[in-house]
Amino acid sequence: MHSLQLGRSPLTSSRLAYGCWRIAEADGASPGAGGAALTTAFEAGYTLFDGADVYGGGRAEELLGETLRAVPGMRARVAITSKCGVRRAGDTAPDAPKRWDWSRQHIVASCEASLRRLGVDAIDLYLLHRPDHLGEPQEVVAALDALRSAGKLRWVGVSNCRPSLLQLLQSVAPFPVVVNQVEISLAHTAALEDGTLDQCMERRITPMAWSPLAGGLLGGRATQSSPQLSPQRIATLAGALDAVAAAHGVGRSVVAYAWLLRHPALILPIVGSTQPARIRAAVTAADIELTREEWYALLEAARGVPVP
Repeated sequence: MHSLQLGRSPLTSSRLAYGCWRIAEADGASPGAGGAALTTAFEAGYTLFDGADVYGGGRAEELLGETLRAVPGMRARVAITSKCGVRRAGDTAPDAPKRWDWSRQHIVASCEASLRRLGVDAIDLYLLHRPDHLGEPQEVVAALDALRSAGKLRWVGVSNCRPSLLQLLQSVAPFPVVVNQVEISLAHTAALEDGTLDQCMERRITPMAWSPLAGGLLGGRATQSSPQLSPQRIATLAGALDAVAAAHGVGRSVVAYAWLLRHPALILPIVGSTQPARIRAAVTAADIELTREEWYALLEAARGVPVP
């Protein structure tokens, strides 16, 4: 698979990343399925594995760690991403609400717990998961910098950050913010208009796209409901995807990934399937370059109106 450099770091990634959100769920439904999905992704050429401390209540990180130890040479050839900052309801007291937490104490404790679950000395790329309205930028940066100095993480990124917050964090950070992981797909195109991708190109930040198939909507489940698209719009978009897919001899989901890859911001889609055939099929998107006409035809189908 093709590769790209992550932001202003020396880290590289395959052109698509593999997301670990669902592997714990898959393993619970069928023991061994989570590890099999991870192994398939590695063998198919994925070199960035994206996780978080809250995925599967920590079990996803444990499964990734087990796979890293079981597959010869895997750890040396892949980059590991994890995230912190989401606290579940009841995690400190029975009546504690779900919340975001960018306090120094929580960032440090979360990183150290992730290291134990993963069984690694350092996390290659560590992300702040969701913006904390009570986060103090200097405190956040100090916590991350201390972890970097201690060799517990190598590079830093953010997730779901609006451009103004990313700019604020970068203004006080002595290290570059490497990635911004946000929701981007044909069903969720806000990043094209809200300045996110413009900022990424300006500052050499890699945009990572979570839910690139809109939770499976763009991969074949055309009858699935969507908060962004009406049933009629979903049917129109499915038809447009099928037309482009037929022209390139691939499946609908591959075209949805290729649509993201075509953008000049060098979007890095995160593949979340745990089905081996779909994991392998996704990598073919890196070999497809949609024409401008195809790209805009898909955008028009998604939005329901011509480009003004």
